[in-house]
Order: sequence, then structure tokens, then C-alpha cells
Amino acid sequence: MGEGRGEGAGEAKNNVMKKQTVTYPLRLPASLKAAVAEISKEDGISINQFVATAVAEKVSAMKTAEFFTSYRAKADIKTARRILLRMTDVRLT
Repeated sequence: MGEGRGEGAGEAKNNVMKKQTVTYPLRLPASLKAAVAEISKEDGISINQFVATAVAEKVSAMKTAEFFTSYRAKADIKTARRILLRMTDVRLT
């Protein structure tokens, strides 16, 4: 589509972003909000971007822990120890 007849590339991208985000009112202790404001200013990012990144990091950490917890039950400790013991026999030269 041409520029005048429909959405331009920038408008389409903005509409996609609007569909993918939600607003969530967040209450923070004043001291924590001040620390976030200071750090985000030093990093040259918005408070929103800082908080979104922090939440994404926390979600990632929790999902990673969940992943390894689920595989821990399937672990074969005896085989793992045998493999590790074989590795100690390898000499680096």
C-alpha cells in the first residue's frame, strides 16, 4: 500500500506494538522508585524500559530454574559421575 492510502511501515509497527503491550499500574516504595529513576537516567533509558527489562530477567530466571528442576528428576547421577571421572583422566598438554 502507498503512504497516503493506508498504514505506512512506521504506523503498522506502532499498531503491532500497541497490540502486544498492556498497561499495569505499579506501586513502588518511594525509595525504590527513586533508585530506579536514578539508574535508568544514568543508563539513558526510561523507567518503563528499566522495569520491563527487570521483570523479563526475573521471569527468565524463574523459567530457567523450573526447567532445570524438571530435568533434575530425570538425571542419572551414576552415569554423570562416570562421565566426570573419565574427564579427570584427560590430561591437558
